[in-house]
Amino acid sequence: MAILLSVLSMCATLIGGLAAAHIGHSKRLVLGLAAGVMLGVVAFDLMPEALKQDTRVTLGVPVPLLAAVIGFFTVHVLERSIAIHTGYEDEFAAHQHSHDFSSLGLFAGAGLVFHSMLDGLSIGFGFQASAAVGAAVAIAVICHDFADGFNTFTLTTLYGNARKRGLIMLGLDAIAPVVGAIIGTLVLVPSELVGLYLGYFAGFLLYLATADILPEAHAGKPARGPLVCTLAGVLFMLAVAALSH
Repeated sequence: MAILLSVLSMCATLIGGLAAAHIGHSKRLVLGLAAGVMLGVVAFDLMPEALKQDTRVTLGVPVPLLAAVIGFFTVHVLERSIAIHTGYEDEFAAHQHSHDFSSLGLFAGAGLVFHSMLDGLSIGFGFQASAAVGAAVAIAVICHDFADGFNTFTLTTLYGNARKRGLIMLGLDAIAPVVGAIIGTLVLVPSELVGLYLGYFAGFLLYLATADILPEAHAGKPARGPLVCTLAGVLFMLAVAALSH
């Protein structure tokens, strides 16, 4: 049952990615929506789950929160140290990336692929606990995997990668939950390790959403559309979180 439900998750991922691939003329709206979804994923999905999986505290701070800060600064340091972020010409100038920045897009896409595999693991582990728990986890995963597919394609292509690479990463992201579900029926992963990773990846996504994608969405002539799409993305993930609980 876990593997069967992970196939539905795969389909949701593909639909989300293909939707992002075919909205080319509304790039700023797509980016605004993607940023909102990513912020919602961080706040309503990744961090709550990370804090649940890893309850350790260091220096008076939960370990997943420390991991999130490290994830945030990982991207920031990468951008600044190898000079791949060109910045702005003026306050509302187009936000452009060099070709070397494509590696960050692939890294971000790979992170989402790994996150999708963890989704599959969660389904497998849920069914190890009980059929009811497994079904509840699967519903939550299927709901937000549309957003995962959307963000995987958007992030990969945003940083200079060709459409073909975006589709390849989308395919890997779609297969990942099935692989995770298979592993989740056979292997037990320490919860602390899962929580640590989720916290780190939450910080990684938070940086991309706020420092790169949102400025890109609002580059050029000021408009309400991207802002509305960002809010819609956040509210969508809030609704998904509410329904999954």
